[in-house]
Formats: sequence, C-alpha cells, structure tokens
Amino acid sequence: MAIRGSMAAAIMWASEEAVVAAARAWIGTPYQHQASLRGVGCDCIGLVRGVWRDLGGEALPAIAPYSRDWAEMGGRELLLEGLGRHFIRQDAGCAPRAGLVSAFRLRPGCVAKHAGILSGPDRMIHVHEGIAVSEVWLGAWWRRRICGLFSIGD
Repeated sequence: MAIRGSMAAAIMWASEEAVVAAARAWIGTPYQHQASLRGVGCDCIGLVRGVWRDLGGEALPAIAPYSRDWAEMGGRELLLEGLGRHFIRQDAGCAPRAGLVSAFRLRPGCVAKHAGILSGPDRMIHVHEGIAVSEVWLGAWWRRRICGLFSIGD
C-alpha cells in the first residue's frame, strides 16, 4: 500500500494485468450518466472510479453532479486535473500500454472529456453514451486524441 495524490489517500497499486482484468469485468455494463456500478451502469469517469474500487483502492471522492456538456463550460481541464490528483501522470512521450488510464480530447482545441483504460498498446476498454462498456481497437482516430496517460498500476 502506498500514499499517492494530493489528498494523500492510501491506495493500493496493482499490476497492469490486474488493472486490465478488473476493467474487463465491466464489459457489458450499460452506459449510465454519472453512475459507477458494475453490471448496472457507468459513464467513462464511473468506469475508472469503479475499476479503482475493484482493485482495492479507497473510494475516490464523489464527483459533483455534472451535465453531459460539462466540458464545454469554462474551458478548465477538469478531467485531466482530477486524474492527476489521484493517479500518476506519465511523461508526454509515454507510449500507450496496458493498464494506463487514457484521457481524450474528442475535438481539437477542446478540453478533455473522455477516458478509457488501455488493455494493450492498441486496445482500450471504455464506455460511451449509447454503448455499453466494451473493448475496442485503439485506432488512429483515438490515438490522435490522447491528451494524457495515467498510471494506476505499478
């Protein structure tokens, strides 16, 4: 057990394999805005929070209610800031690899508003409105939109 993040919450670090296995257990969970319950519903933030809980990490603080267009308001990098408070941000040149949380900018010039958990250098597990948690190819479209990689494993 190690101490990480600005909140100095005690959290357990897991191997890349454990992170991917925990994320795969969420496959099929339907999209539900602001939820974080495996098999019941989650959004992309809820998926990351839920996988963290499943790995034995202390529950991350509740997120204030947010609208579907939260990222368009104010221009602050709330997703990147939040991930950075709880996980270790990787260097800008870090290659995508299994076990990392990836943040994405869905449009150039906009703030980051989507996250997934990488299951390999070319695959990710994520959930999106209208689509249940699934493991998908991390193709060129997604790769161009990565704006932050964060370690929740060792």
